[in-house]
Amino acid sequence: MPDYVRLLRREDIDQVVEIDREAFPTEWPPPNFKRELENRLARYIVACNAEEIVEKPEEPPPQSSYRNVISKLKRLFTGDKQPDNEQPMNDKECIMGFAGFWIMADEAHITTIATREAFRQQGIGELLLQSILDMAKQRAARIVTLEVRVSNTAAQQLYAKYGFNQVGLRRGYYTDNHEDAVIMSTDHIASPSFQAQLQELKKAYTAKWGADRYPIVS
Repeated sequence: MPDYVRLLRREDIDQVVEIDREAFPTEWPPPNFKRELENRLARYIVACNAEEIVEKPEEPPPQSSYRNVISKLKRLFTGDKQPDNEQPMNDKECIMGFAGFWIMADEAHITTIATREAFRQQGIGELLLQSILDMAKQRAARIVTLEVRVSNTAAQQLYAKYGFNQVGLRRGYYTDNHEDAVIMSTDHIASPSFQAQLQELKKAYTAKWGADRYPIVS
């Protein structure tokens, strides 16, 4: 389970590229994360676990998951965690998932949310989505938008749960197979009704996954 969510650092890029390749194997090359870190409009966050370690093989494995190279270690940190970039550094820190978005005027546009295969179905994507909504509000965004494959009904259901509505369709949006993309957008994220619903969803999330998994970002 993630210990914290924080901003992406340069030293995270190798792991993030692995996760991106694993989550989107037909979308290649991956984003230029080094350039994205320098983009003033972009924000990337990662869900981390200090209890896990990703052991890097001498040569990259061919198109396989990293289930067999992830092993449990004894807890490396105890006590209260610090937020964001003040988190203690750890060369054995495991990135379990990541997400990115752009802020343009009063709109936050989610560009990606991905979870390492070995940690899927554990609420990590939902945690990252919560974090983006919080960060977007802090940065005075009025709405949050995204595109999602028409075939990815699970993701569409998660987004709908968090107040995203289908507002359009982009024909042939994905270059790998020309699949259409559903355009989804929230209502005003700072509105009392949206924030009340978000707080209820956070409470339900905490009840299911544990209070220690609450997103910590700035």
